[in-house]
Amino acid sequence: MTAKKRFPLSNYWNTSSETFFIATAFLVGIGAGLGAIIFRYLIRSIEWIGYDWFPELTQNWGNAYIVIIPAVGGLIVGPLIYFFAREAKGHGVPEVMEAVALRGGRIRPIVAVIKSLASSITIGSGGSVGREGPIVQIGAALGSTVGQKLGLSDDRIRNLVACGAAGGIAATFNAPIAGVVFALEIILGDFSVRYFSSVVVSAVTASVIGRAVLGNEPAFHIPLEYGVKSLWEFAVYPVLGILAAFVGVLFVRMLYWSEDLFAKWKSVPEWLQPMFGGILLGVIGLLYPRLTGVSWEHMPQIFNVGYNTIESALANDLALKTVLILLALKMLATSITLGTGGSGGVFAPGLFMGAMFGAAFELSVNKLLPGILAPAGAYALVGMAALFASTAHAPLTAILILFELTGDYQIMLPLMFTVVITTIVSQRLLKGENIYSLKLTRRGVHLQRGRDIDILHGVLVSEVLTTNPSTISPDLSLKELSEVFARSRRRGLVILDNNEKLWGLVTISDLEQAIERGVGLSNTRVKEIATKHRRLLVTYPDESIGDALNKMSRKGFGRLPVVTREDPEKLVGLVQQQDIVKAYNLALTKRAEIQHRTKRMQMRNIDGTEFIDLTLEDSSTAVGRSVEEIARKLPHECILISIRREGSVLIPHGETRLQSGDKLTAFIQSQDIDALRHCLNEAEYDQKNAEDSSPLAG
Repeated sequence: MTAKKRFPLSNYWNTSSETFFIATAFLVGIGAGLGAIIFRYLIRSIEWIGYDWFPELTQNWGNAYIVIIPAVGGLIVGPLIYFFAREAKGHGVPEVMEAVALRGGRIRPIVAVIKSLASSITIGSGGSVGREGPIVQIGAALGSTVGQKLGLSDDRIRNLVACGAAGGIAATFNAPIAGVVFALEIILGDFSVRYFSSVVVSAVTASVIGRAVLGNEPAFHIPLEYGVKSLWEFAVYPVLGILAAFVGVLFVRMLYWSEDLFAKWKSVPEWLQPMFGGILLGVIGLLYPRLTGVSWEHMPQIFNVGYNTIESALANDLALKTVLILLALKMLATSITLGTGGSGGVFAPGLFMGAMFGAAFELSVNKLLPGILAPAGAYALVGMAALFASTAHAPLTAILILFELTGDYQIMLPLMFTVVITTIVSQRLLKGENIYSLKLTRRGVHLQRGRDIDILHGVLVSEVLTTNPSTISPDLSLKELSEVFARSRRRGLVILDNNEKLWGLVTISDLEQAIERGVGLSNTRVKEIATKHRRLLVTYPDESIGDALNKMSRKGFGRLPVVTREDPEKLVGLVQQQDIVKAYNLALTKRAEIQHRTKRMQMRNIDGTEFIDLTLEDSSTAVGRSVEEIARKLPHECILISIRREGSVLIPHGETRLQSGDKLTAFIQSQDIDALRHCLNEAEYDQKNAEDSSPLAG
């Protein structure tokens, strides 16, 4: 008997019908609302266990629980993320953006479960992170799962991902408008009408459910109505905005510096690092009262989301020294929590630091200009929005979410003014990246308005430039220049002065035009026909090759000098047309690597197997040996998939010899990973036992 053909559930309805799609958005909104409630109660339960029940149980231990609880939380979170869903590591929003841009919005259903558990444990045990990143990823995973189960198109799934993200924000913060704008401005990068209606339905639905259970109160209670005390304040708020941009950029840089630092900590397994992060966090918590003279009753102010401390700043209850120390310690604590592999968002820490910075700014300026400024709480409120805008580059979301979180409209004019200034300054400082997109850029994924952009923007000029290009003196005669062109077979030459500084550029076209004008080749110097430095277009090592190509095509140039930003006359190299071809091949390799990594993430831990990347160090005994030689010492269930070497991807064959710096990708049983690492980096190879071979690709 012939089996019945199965169709996606969506085929029973007209999938183009807006009624059907609004119904799915409504369903996602319900799921996001319930998910946010469960998430909040998970956090409260874990916090009660760690900071109410456990301290009573261990009264004789003093304040030891301040170190023990974050450490135990990290010890649970590390393996949970490492072995079940690596996507749950960190603040979550970049992973959703990547799924929308590269995978049609497809997110594994298990991510919602692991993110809920990992983030609630991290936050509840005192981790210095927020709730917004996790709930965005949880809601997005729910939306993606609904779309995949219904067999919807990629565009529809992306829309439901945005619906889930908006619903999560709306229910968690009682901020439906901000949830909608966050999803459209950050997740999708698209404010089109086709997305708007469904995202609104989901956000409103989730918000109603959240209000029914959690109440209809704003996240922050402001004891006073803040406004503009004097028109002179409009000259002060721009200064606040500019300084907030620098503080926000410092936080972004410190966060990713911390991630890089702990990523290099190879002596401790990745799944164990969050425990050490918890220990460091606890030590900071114990030191805090000694630094500020301010004690804590329940837990240190830098732990958890810190909303109570934010309210103290809004109520003008904190001194200048206290807010400055809290600002520095919160930045450090958040960087440690996320850098060591904790799970949680960066929005709440950003609000915390913004409130502390804004209060510190007012308390400092008020000493110089007494009686002119509004209370410190007003500047703390504006500082919250400014710091979020400086990290996320989402001014509309910053303005609306602060309005909904506080319910205060009186301060909106200076708030909008400051947020716009902060966004403009921080965009220049971060070169267009934000705290979310920078994480993807570091992986080679470049997004613009929620979409992956030209692959050449993933390759830097420094990766493909021609170093030590042919150079000449500006005093060279045209006759000698023609001989150099004939000898070098180049169409353009860089000119350096006597101090080895960039003087200009001369092309064969310049020489041909000079000959047509009838100038004397022997008595005419290069400097008389060349393009001088101040009229040259140049590029920089940290610029993308895509940007360099745009400069070249705009003016029809075939080459660009590469100079340093610190010294625009110091020549680093030259970008030529052949370098663009090299860059394109490198970009294709990077894109293939991203696609392979995406597939590996989707297949991770299926039946106890997974893909793993290893880099061969100089000291590795595998260096210099062929794949055939090392095969017999590899774990039995292990397949070498590829070797990435100097920008190229090699398929390993028996005669392929391994080199230092090779990045190997292997498919292996999870329990054999340590054995593989030991085999490639430490083992002494026995070349006699040829019969003990292991299967290899190729």
